[in-house]
Amino acid sequence: MSNITWNQEILNQMLTSPSDALIEDIAKIDGDIMVLGAGGKMGPDICTLAAKAVKKAGIDKKIYAVSRFSDKELITKLENEGVTVICADLLKDGALESLPDCENVIFMAGRKFGTDGSEYLTWGMNSWLPCMTAKKFSKSKIVVFSSGNLYPKVATSSGGATEDVKPLPIGEYPMSCLARERAFEYAAKALGTSVCIMRLNYAIDLQYGVLHDIAQSILADKPISLSAMPSFNCIWQKDANEAAIRLLLHTSPDMNIVNVTGPETAGVKVTAEKMASLLGREVTFVGEEADTAYLNNAGKMFSMFGYPTASLDTLIEWQAEWLLQGGKSLGKPTHFEERDGKY
Repeated sequence: MSNITWNQEILNQMLTSPSDALIEDIAKIDGDIMVLGAGGKMGPDICTLAAKAVKKAGIDKKIYAVSRFSDKELITKLENEGVTVICADLLKDGALESLPDCENVIFMAGRKFGTDGSEYLTWGMNSWLPCMTAKKFSKSKIVVFSSGNLYPKVATSSGGATEDVKPLPIGEYPMSCLARERAFEYAAKALGTSVCIMRLNYAIDLQYGVLHDIAQSILADKPISLSAMPSFNCIWQKDANEAAIRLLLHTSPDMNIVNVTGPETAGVKVTAEKMASLLGREVTFVGEEADTAYLNNAGKMFSMFGYPTASLDTLIEWQAEWLLQGGKSLGKPTHFEERDGKY
């Protein structure tokens, strides 16, 4: 175990302390940075991370955070870090048009859970809004958050789908994610917009994530299914957020695509057994392991930025410690075991 005495302040500090590489790269990014959809699970941290990197680089650059921001405490926290907060419902008429022009945009706005039964809302957020955003910011450099489950399921022994594998989305949510990508691809091809698509596979923040879901099942004495999803990829959220900011230097009118995840193919059974041992609990399983899963190969990212700073074993240890020490949960399961695209 790491012997870290965890609390919210320690976790926040670890998630938002920029690396030397990020500080160096953010100084190379020309112009301000605007994060659209900054109120979600990752958004506040990416804005804070960028603002701290700007400060440490000793440069003059605005970091805009745009979201509905119903949490006033979060607004204050971001402003205290030097982030310029803009409260806006991006789907409302005139909201996008009212935003200032910005040289660099990180598009995080999206909808996943609640899709089943309200598909039109998901398509509105994941396809209609990207079309309007691509038009508004056609002269900007844009990094677009996307999903690793656009790829077909691959053999657990394959090493994961590379960026050369053609998307084969199953279900309304993954299909709407592909629509998001195609909207920005149109802007790249037709308008010359410089775009990078970031296909993310499971960020880990300790308050939520695949490891959190597995640990919570163990603590609740719930059996873990092996037939649903036998393996997965994940990455420390700070590493994923740093990649998103640094990818602003790798946008292209040819629409660069980069998988962002950890290097390990994590077996659910082995991971759960490690987690159970650290938690001092027993774990039970149901079903037979499937031979395919949603797995991504992030070799391209590693060649650009190096390997993530936190290994899978480290993340498992941190997750167990966080929960054993009473760390809070956001109560937002990933549903990583979903195989038919219904969320």
